[in-house]
Amino acid sequence: MLSEFTNIYFDSEKKVFHLKAKDTSYIMRIIRDGYLAHIYFGKAIKEYNIPDDLIYLDRGFSPNPYEDDRTFSLDTLPQEYPAYGNTDFRSPAYQIQLENGSTITDLRYKKHRIFKGKPKLEGLPATYVESDDEAETIEIHMVDDLIELKVILSYTVYKNFNVITRTAKFINNGNEKLKILRALSMNIDFRNADFDFLHLHGAHCRERHIERRSLFTGIQSIESRRGASSHQQNPFIALLSKNADEDHGEVYGFNLVYSGNFIAQAEVDQFQTTRIQMGINPFDFSWILEPGEEFQCPEVVLVYSSNGLGEMSRIYHDLYRTRLCRGVYRDRERPILINNWEATYFDFNAEKIENIAKSAKELGIELFVLDDGWFSRRDDDKSSLGDWFVNKRKLPYGLKDIVDKVHNLGMKFGLWVEPEMVSEDSELFRKHPDWFLHVPNRKPSVGRNQLILDLSRKEVCDEVIKMISEVLSSAPINYVKWDMNRHMTEIGSKTLPGERQRETAHRYMLGLYRVLEELTSAFPNILFEGCSGGGGRFDPGMLYYMPQTWTSDNTDAISRLKIQYGTSIVYPIITMGAHVSAIPNHQVGRGASIDIRGHVAMSGNFGYELDLTKLTDEEKLKVKEQIKLYKDIRRLIQFGDFYRIINPFETNEAAWIFVSKDKTEAIAFYFRVLGEANVPLRILRLKGLDGNRKYEIIETGSVYGGDELMNVGISIPYLNGDFRSRVFRLKEK
Repeated sequence: MLSEFTNIYFDSEKKVFHLKAKDTSYIMRIIRDGYLAHIYFGKAIKEYNIPDDLIYLDRGFSPNPYEDDRTFSLDTLPQEYPAYGNTDFRSPAYQIQLENGSTITDLRYKKHRIFKGKPKLEGLPATYVESDDEAETIEIHMVDDLIELKVILSYTVYKNFNVITRTAKFINNGNEKLKILRALSMNIDFRNADFDFLHLHGAHCRERHIERRSLFTGIQSIESRRGASSHQQNPFIALLSKNADEDHGEVYGFNLVYSGNFIAQAEVDQFQTTRIQMGINPFDFSWILEPGEEFQCPEVVLVYSSNGLGEMSRIYHDLYRTRLCRGVYRDRERPILINNWEATYFDFNAEKIENIAKSAKELGIELFVLDDGWFSRRDDDKSSLGDWFVNKRKLPYGLKDIVDKVHNLGMKFGLWVEPEMVSEDSELFRKHPDWFLHVPNRKPSVGRNQLILDLSRKEVCDEVIKMISEVLSSAPINYVKWDMNRHMTEIGSKTLPGERQRETAHRYMLGLYRVLEELTSAFPNILFEGCSGGGGRFDPGMLYYMPQTWTSDNTDAISRLKIQYGTSIVYPIITMGAHVSAIPNHQVGRGASIDIRGHVAMSGNFGYELDLTKLTDEEKLKVKEQIKLYKDIRRLIQFGDFYRIINPFETNEAAWIFVSKDKTEAIAFYFRVLGEANVPLRILRLKGLDGNRKYEIIETGSVYGGDELMNVGISIPYLNGDFRSRVFRLKEK
């Protein structure tokens, strides 16, 4: 008998769950005495009727839960949420330590509940729905009867996206205290290992570079132990069929909605099956679960594409832009900004700021952002974090005075803050010298001359909320750049008992999310942008509170080709801050034309980060042209569909195109890095157009069919020199 729901079906006779998300099917089955087996994840099927989906064999050294059946072993069973210690030797999805010291558990199916909509996760960011009709959710209750541990596996199926979200909740219904040693959000056992493994790696100023390699026997994993999702690894992995590219082949994407320590791994076992897992990093983590208490895991967003990486990316883009990002700015065009950081660093005064703002206004810029150095005695990075009151030596008439002056120019005003940090040389530290993360009797490490406030403590979170609320209430501020410039060391909290010290990093994240929820709710008309040394916390967890992120502290246009291309694998273009900066570039010392600097920055949320008062008349004219162009194409860039054309990780070139949802207009960007002698002529085949329509290339007035532009392509004019670019604007004719 099937359930009455349209996207989640349960066949009570066959004990089969069939989840359907637009063009995707996800199938599970209850077997034997309540084991939950994974059957299928991939392209949608109408019905599932295969009776011999699981084949049982007597496998040597794979022990058996049932002594009378040597063919059944958890070591060979594809599972949904496996344990360790009772015949499965692969990596477990969870591990619990009992009071007697043992770590053996045995979860079995008890019941399930299917309902419309998608519930919020308590204390954690997650994707959402605006109407219960958009999605259906199933909660599968798995129970260990011996210790009365319940784990609720939650799956939400989006009707209009090839998206399934997963999470797990632990509930201690027993009488003894349990210690969670491992609590991952999801597990999937694929039946084969004929995949490539793709992830995004990097470093500060070199974020989200793409690496793709074949799966091999054993465990391949990425992780963060830094207290943040990090520049070094992003909480995203994908499995790709061997033939998969941008436009063809099967791709499975997995993205964790979390901003702290994580792990994502693939394990290929002796029988060439692949176990995918993702969740909070069990390294240096444990959690005491007292009787009656619950523990909620973060959400994982699963995306399936049968048409390559490009389709997977566009699914993530549409979902995150509309059902992860929130607030009044979610659907608004984002303003063109000028940030004073690379123009002045800490060395500025009110007059200098006002002069930059006046120049910005003359050029058509809409938002001025005052960066680090506006508060307390902040003349370098050695003091004052935590003292969020104005530096009267630099701004003698206060913050509101400079805000009003910018507003009187007809521009919006933005402000940089770093509320999670404290300087030892600060009034806050002197008043509360134990409010930072530390362990007893150990000298704390510093990074950028700063310590990390202990947001696992309620009183610290309360004070941060109070301090930042006072700043944001003191003047009509329109934008906040929220920075975080060091990773965690000596992770400990003064207020937690010894057995709970390994809860500190996760409790910090819960505290941070509470702070962000309260501040963004209290100031709903402020556009918040996340930052962590640029892109060190570019993850779905932060996008839930702040709908855009500073993509990288590296503003060099050529470096940004790879950074922005890699970021686009998962994250929407509208979430990427991208600025034109001065040359020689401050991070890599490279010179590049203002054309290519502008074209790269236009491929995101556009802005400038240089001293506008020092531009020549010719440069000012070029900036005016860039700003005018971006205002014309802004909605297309920020809300259109994005197609990658040429991969800068593989060639001396890059290219991509933005296409409006109704396919009536598009803009393509082509970039050539280094000049070469006697190069072949280059043909650029566009993507995403309607093959049955005619399009005019605005720059030339030529009219072509969409099929011509995608299959024959357009010739790239000869480009002499290094770091060159071209733009092609298309309008339906």
